[in-house]
Amino acid sequence: MAAAEFAAVYIALFTAHHAADYLAQSDRTSARKAGWTEQGADGESVRHAGWGANQLHAATHSAAELLALGLLAAVVGLSLPLWGVTAAVLWNHLTHSLIDRRWPVRAWMCRTGASGFVQRGGMPLVDQSMHLIFGLFPAALLAAGGAS
Repeated sequence: MAAAEFAAVYIALFTAHHAADYLAQSDRTSARKAGWTEQGADGESVRHAGWGANQLHAATHSAAELLALGLLAAVVGLSLPLWGVTAAVLWNHLTHSLIDRRWPVRAWMCRTGASGFVQRGGMPLVDQSMHLIFGLFPAALLAAGGAS
């Protein structure tokens, strides 16, 4: 039964991820979550860290995940331990925040010989791959940690 629980939780988290990334994320948040530079009033470039936009986006993910896991538990009758849900959502919040800073994606691609793919616009694909890979852990945690 753990395999079915793992699959159900992973699909719920996967669906929540896509809802938060594509349905709930504005162009402004997408542009600012990794930091941005704009021209100041004095004509000088001003660099903004972008952590506010980043954390707002990650919080949107957390809310979508809580909703998806809650629906899964209610509709399917899957028992999800509160500690496991908390750990899963926190893990996804932290890893999503880091990946969406974009430098980890660029660093990975450049260190693995894919810098040309960066230039051809491949970063969003690698970004999504990283989110999916890091999303395996919380699904496994919930399936093994008492989902029954």
